[in-house]
Amino acid sequence: METRTSGSEARAGETGGLRRSNRAPARPYTQKVREDGRIAAVACVVATGVNAAGNREILGLDLHTSEDGAGWTAFLRGLVARGLSGVRLVISDAHPGLVDAIASTVPGASWQRCRTHFLRNLLTRVPKSAGPFVATLVRSIFAQPDAPTTHAQHTRVIEQLAERFPAAAQMLEDAGSDILAFARFPQPHWRQIWSNNPQERLNKEIRRRTDVVGIFPNRDSVIRLIGMVLCEQHDEWAVVRRYMSAESLAKARLEVIEGEGEEVRSELVAAS
Repeated sequence: METRTSGSEARAGETGGLRRSNRAPARPYTQKVREDGRIAAVACVVATGVNAAGNREILGLDLHTSEDGAGWTAFLRGLVARGLSGVRLVISDAHPGLVDAIASTVPGASWQRCRTHFLRNLLTRVPKSAGPFVATLVRSIFAQPDAPTTHAQHTRVIEQLAERFPAAAQMLEDAGSDILAFARFPQPHWRQIWSNNPQERLNKEIRRRTDVVGIFPNRDSVIRLIGMVLCEQHDEWAVVRRYMSAESLAKARLEVIEGEGEEVRSELVAAS
């Protein structure tokens, strides 16, 4: 997930999304490890988030024998047990086990389906020759200036695709609430929360460091190396420019209490 920590504790009131590490679309990011006299592939999962100050943080790292619902649920429960709370948005692809785990362990959080992974899946429903045309249409949904026009463009694109590519149109319609969850948050945050792309840049650095090793002697060695990379990144994020501005976060925290007129409360919203 950003999702969306190695060596650090998740704080209460932290925003977060789940992002998983991927070597390629629809595949978990795996490492080769020697186990019981054979070489096995283990899936590496990393969670990152944005805290109340607007800085990114590493929230968690784990290795799974297989990428399934049980593994994701255990991973997320571990984050919650360490203090992760106040999550309002989780960003990930549509792996069934992951989506179910998010719903059961992070109640009340919205789920944003990664637009990049979704588009790749959608293009499998149309002829290859039509791919560029369909991709341009779908990307136009995310080029709108505000939430109403974003939803209106989503409807128009469905109508344009329905006659020639009914399967793609149906898929786009069914995924509407998931791929447009970002539109409920302040517009300045949209580029940071509508896809897993920020996480992929982190994964690229992890791959660069782990590819040198090739085959790890055991799981602990994987955790040590990747954990070191993530600790370095966590420390760097703590001193660089904020990932989200104080102004946009302040706007996102204001929520009118139903039935209380002008009274407002400060509430953390997730964004990654």
